[in-house]
Amino acid sequence: MSSTTPGTRPRVRAPELVGRGWLNTGGETIRVGDLRGRFVLLDFWTFCCINCLHVLDELRETEERFASELVVVGVHSPKFVHEADPDALAAAVERYGVAHPVLDDPDLVTWQAYTARAWPTLVLIDPEGYVVAQYAGEGHAHAISALLDDLVPQHREKGTLQPGDSPYVPPAVEPSDLRFPAKAVPVSRGDVEGVLVADAGHDEVVLLAAGSGGDDGAVLRRFAGFREPNGLCVLPEDVAAEVGYDVVVADTVAHRLVGLSLGTGETRVLAGDGEQWMQGDGVERLSSPWDVAWWGDRVWVAMAGVHQLWTLDPRTGVVEVAAGTTNEGLLDGPLAEAWFAQTSGLAADGERLWLADSETSSLRVVEPGPAGDLVVRTVVGSGLFDFGFRDGDVDQALLQHPLGVTVLPDGSVAVADTYNGAVRRHDPATGTLGTLASGLAEPSGAFVDGTDLVVVESTAHRLTRVRLDADVVATDGFSHTTQRPVTEVAAGLALTVTFTPPPGQKVDDRFGPPSQLLVESTPPGLIRSGGGRGTDLVRTIELDPHVGDGVLHVAARAASCDAHGGEGAACRMHQQDWGVPIRVVDGAPATLTLPLGGTD
Repeated sequence: MSSTTPGTRPRVRAPELVGRGWLNTGGETIRVGDLRGRFVLLDFWTFCCINCLHVLDELRETEERFASELVVVGVHSPKFVHEADPDALAAAVERYGVAHPVLDDPDLVTWQAYTARAWPTLVLIDPEGYVVAQYAGEGHAHAISALLDDLVPQHREKGTLQPGDSPYVPPAVEPSDLRFPAKAVPVSRGDVEGVLVADAGHDEVVLLAAGSGGDDGAVLRRFAGFREPNGLCVLPEDVAAEVGYDVVVADTVAHRLVGLSLGTGETRVLAGDGEQWMQGDGVERLSSPWDVAWWGDRVWVAMAGVHQLWTLDPRTGVVEVAAGTTNEGLLDGPLAEAWFAQTSGLAADGERLWLADSETSSLRVVEPGPAGDLVVRTVVGSGLFDFGFRDGDVDQALLQHPLGVTVLPDGSVAVADTYNGAVRRHDPATGTLGTLASGLAEPSGAFVDGTDLVVVESTAHRLTRVRLDADVVATDGFSHTTQRPVTEVAAGLALTVTFTPPPGQKVDDRFGPPSQLLVESTPPGLIRSGGGRGTDLVRTIELDPHVGDGVLHVAARAASCDAHGGEGAACRMHQQDWGVPIRVVDGAPATLTLPLGGTD
């Protein structure tokens, strides 16, 4: 149903919220009509997605500021099979501190009703139940706040705004020594000996007694002052003595690298100013560093938020981008040209650095190439939307969102296959993948302790021992491709990314083009012409009908600045990557519009 005022576009009535059930409501079902009289912001997310996690954080200030006028509703529309598990979703809602109602949308019914095409997507509904704005990607919290600053007084004057309490009901949480631990490493430094754990759910790094891994992990000490830490790197003793700290912590949500002295408990910020890196920023800002590892003569950093590998030299403090273009995907080759996808686990082995790329469900390696320069090679994995649980030859094997890698004493590599609840074992000598253990609760990291592999079971809030001499099992398992609606398009396609500056801001091109658009495809041959990078948000693309099916990879960004200009004027970056499944069909629409942000 729509309503029209002469001279305006039709107003679209917000579709109903339909799904399997609700979280954070005390068991109550919420309908769009129940929220009439308040603004509603729908946040379409999936808990694997780092961009979605960024949006959860950036919306918190808006939620608090408009607590009486605005209800935020998370709509969880999963990418991976594991994310459709209701228990896994409940754990994720707790893990990431989601303090608003969440609709469980496992079949993407509400996702399709609102024509979402990307994680995350934000949709603003006014107090009369009409859609007034839609945004894709990160960086829109200020735009939503500015829009509400305009619309709240209008609806208050009309009498359509009826402020009220949120329907949010916090879940009960059972206390535990560890809460959603992420990684763990053994430490022996001076008088300090034990197992160091990145205890993300408690925002702490925890020292457990030596030999921990099971129910014997007595807590010796807690180091506070972090925000969801994930990775831990124990520096070589000579380096630690020189720089004055022992451990580098990937302080993920704080967007920092932190040095921790085990003896004194003192911490120091090594990199990052606490603000998230956005396009145009330098290395003084980071974006969700997820893991850290010592390789060569420095610390390597899995910069999950921007799909790159960075390095930190502890001796000089120099931070550099080492690999990746910030494009999300699976592309091998020289470090500067490679594409990564939310790298979440690192492990060094001589001349090689193993890594787990979670969003492409892949095991990859950085190693010397034929010319001696470092290159990236994919061992297991094929792309952003293909995953599963299959052993055998690596070219047929499948993983599901792995978060950790560990080099084993025999030269093989253990993979924390997180969403399959398993530890997989890759043998480089035979080129095969097998299963070492299964039935685990979101394993996210591991370390070797004698004849055992100590595994971090994140959603079981514990460390668990797995025998390294256990038989490696081979299974056919399953394969899966993320099922999202396929868009039928004509071979000659006009692509438009729409963007409207927030109220009070304007597009400012005084210092160069304010926007950028990158278009690629999988397979690469799908695009005959019109691919590549440019500054216009409108692009004509010629597709090959003989290729037929594929995915358009579209990355867009646009900058807006305060309209008044002058000293103190603020500029903002809006950015999003889309992976749009398409099929070339005669007679299909010759246009494709993707909303980066703006009002309807």
